Amino acid sequence: MRSKHKRYSAEFKNKIIKEVKETGNASLVARKHDLVAGTVTRWVRDSKKNNSTANKYNNDEDDTDLVKENDRLKKLLGEKDLELAILRDLLKKTNQQ
Repeated sequence: MRSKHKRYSAEFKNKIIKEVKETGNASLVARKHDLVAGTVTRWVRDSKKNNSTANKYNNDEDDTDLVKENDRLKKLLGEKDLELAILRDLLKKTNQQ
């Protein structure tokens, strides 16, 4: 016995979601493609939820990279400050002689 639910490809769903975003009206797009408006609305909602989750993970990775870069730059700045202090001390000593 066949399932009562029709299966749609991810490509088709993405096309519908894109259309809804362009028009701003899920019901209109659903009627145009002979779909149930609730189904289209759910696809859009799920797409937004998945995108926010994906963005969250990308931001976490970006944050990790930024923290590493920040630590590297702090270390470099500290080394430059130490180098500058040594050079100033050396300059004072040579000027006193």
